Amino acid sequence: MKNYPPQLKVDAVALYESRATIRSVAADLGINLETLRNWVRAADASRPRGRRAEASVESPTALEAENAAAEEGP
Repeated sequence: MKNYPPQLKVDAVALYESRATIRSVAADLGINLETLRNWVRAADASRPRGRRAEASVESPTALEAENAAAEEGP
């Protein structure tokens, strides 16, 4: 069983919640699809019940910025 840094888990879940698919996030980060699915479920379970707070609009994460740069090309 692989051990992943906690920040990777947080960032992966955040990417998924920013309207990406579990499949695409897992492929982009090189992690197993079911591993990411478990992280998303755990994150959902740790949230308080009731109205969910809308995702805050923040500056792109380092990974999102890197992906955007890669899409733009040289």
